Amino acid sequence: MNPTSVEPRPWSCTSWHDKPIAQRVTYPDCEALGRVLASLARLPPLVTSWEVENLKSQLADAARGERFLLQGGDCSECFEDCQSSAIANKLKILLKMGIVLVYGSRKRVIRVGRFAGQYAKPRSAETETRDGVSLPSYRGNLINRKGFTPEDRIPNPELLLRGYERAALTLNFIRGLVDGGFADVHHPELWDLDFVKYAALADEYRRITGAIVDAVGFMETLAGRTLGEFSRVDFFTSHEGLHLDYEQVQTRQVPRRLHWYNLSTHFPWIGERTRALDGAHVEYFRGIANPIGVKIGPSIAPAELLSLIEILNPADEPGRLTLIHRFGCKRIADCLPPLIDAVAKSGRTVLWCCDPMHGNTIRTNRGVKTRNFDDILAELEQAFDLHDRKGSILGGVHFEMTGENVTECVGGARGLTEADLDRAYLSDVDPRLNYEQALELALRIAGRMGQSASGTSRTRRKDAS
Repeated sequence: MNPTSVEPRPWSCTSWHDKPIAQRVTYPDCEALGRVLASLARLPPLVTSWEVENLKSQLADAARGERFLLQGGDCSECFEDCQSSAIANKLKILLKMGIVLVYGSRKRVIRVGRFAGQYAKPRSAETETRDGVSLPSYRGNLINRKGFTPEDRIPNPELLLRGYERAALTLNFIRGLVDGGFADVHHPELWDLDFVKYAALADEYRRITGAIVDAVGFMETLAGRTLGEFSRVDFFTSHEGLHLDYEQVQTRQVPRRLHWYNLSTHFPWIGERTRALDGAHVEYFRGIANPIGVKIGPSIAPAELLSLIEILNPADEPGRLTLIHRFGCKRIADCLPPLIDAVAKSGRTVLWCCDPMHGNTIRTNRGVKTRNFDDILAELEQAFDLHDRKGSILGGVHFEMTGENVTECVGGARGLTEADLDRAYLSDVDPRLNYEQALELALRIAGRMGQSASGTSRTRRKDAS
């Protein structure tokens, strides 16, 4: 079924100003904000339109089941973490997870980091109260500071420049690592972190990487040469497009292309709190040519989802729209199937992606935010099952995780408990999977996808006979 084409409303980079905006940032000095935005508008873009189009093409492959999207990184980046070791560790965990998923799924993996721009976070409350004192909530380094003083919590437009600079430095280092052979599949030992040596699943990971290295060596022996495509990988960045002033000034129309691109990142997404059909964020996102994601939770109805798809992708362009569902392990079985049915009936092309983190956030008796590994795994397993039953494709996963040895989520192979949270809880906002937990999830997903791939192969052989 072909979707009905609807003539879109006129759009410009500033048309979102006429719409109601959720999560608005109010600056006390509007003139200072204007000067900063003017400075940002003169600076070069952080990514290129051909990188953006390359990612869109790969996401279209994922929607057809030919690739798999791995998106992950910090809940909220800190300027202080713009260090070579921290950046390299984030890259390492995504590379490790990616090679495990390639092995299990027999599909090429699209690696998209939640970094080089993930500096702003939506908040459920505008203020935070401590010991009877109320101040504006901390909203990420792009907007204000985490210190609990009036000066720290005032939105500061100069932080927009600092965010751009940190994103540029991060991207420059990542590109240098990838182009310099850091992602070379011949040497996966370069991706190891010290504490993974003691991880419960280290032997299984090394078995997989050893098998891949052997297979690559065999292919190169047959070819009689080193295959350069195994020496590097494509790598893309993403962040939530929350602060629309910041996104607008990096939105450009490039030579020899008709469309407008957000060139602060390859893959911006709209959050669950800002996806109102008549809101400013949806208005801004509908006009950019980037592939975009939309977080969808339990509150969305099938009719609303179809309207959102029509607004954001009226031409039904493959690779344009990724639906990142986040329901929680206790609600996904009720919430997801009606949405899959509605999209299938409409004939629309979307990439389905599971975020098993945000719907499973809990608080301990002491009020500490955490997530249980078993809940995260349970939502993932249900997501695969539900898509399979509906004849749909779960084409990606979205994790909040870090390359550091943090203790923010309980459970996993090492059996972290609430008592362990005090040992290394470093996140300023939401809890993240640590290196071991993220790698364990990749191994679980690979096992699940490997079973599906084997079943498909057996069916094809049976049909052929």
